[in-house]
Amino acid sequence: MRADAMRNRRLLLDAAAAEFAEHGMDVSVARIAVRAGIGKGTVFRHFATKEQLITAIFADQLDGLAATGEALLRGTEAAAGVDTGAGVGAGPAVARGADALLAFMSAGVEAQVGDRAFCQAAGAIARADPQVRRASQRLAAVAEALTAEARHDGSVRDDVTGHDIVLLINAASQATAPLGDTVPGLWRRYLSMMFDGLRPAAAHPLPVPAPEETHFTAAARHA
Repeated sequence: MRADAMRNRRLLLDAAAAEFAEHGMDVSVARIAVRAGIGKGTVFRHFATKEQLITAIFADQLDGLAATGEALLRGTEAAAGVDTGAGVGAGPAVARGADALLAFMSAGVEAQVGDRAFCQAAGAIARADPQVRRASQRLAAVAEALTAEARHDGSVRDDVTGHDIVLLINAASQATAPLGDTVPGLWRRYLSMMFDGLRPAAAHPLPVPAPEETHFTAAARHA
């Protein structure tokens, strides 16, 4: 693909993702083209249908999360390289795998919470698409590598897998779905609960308080 075509594709994917997030799945291709600063015909040269565009965005988002995980993994490996000498770095070594894994899960949940409608629609459309399958496999491999680091340093139980982590990301996202945006950041509470369930040691304090009845009432009113 030529450099200008690659640039147009990137502009298109970014503009479409932003439009879907702000205005919902019914936004027109013409509106996406205007935001991207390209012609409508250029959109259809890249994607014959709106469904193909949605699928490409979904795969792009999976790849983005995988790239985040890969960067975190490189960080754990680099940190391990400096922990040499008797007793040096023993404390941080225990937390390193957990910190990277929790950061990865947090990034995944935050992405889903930021645009639940798109994630649900794209998942239904793109489940069998080869591009999405490849991105999903990359994501699962990164999740497993990060989980292996955490298993190795004893910060998660030995029977936790990368697939468990991917499913728990989805679960943490859905935990607060009934409240919508009524309590911003509430997902962090439930992700912390889930992550404590992965630890072999005692539970840790939760960073966000539990929702109150007034929050549920407000969410139901907005719905």
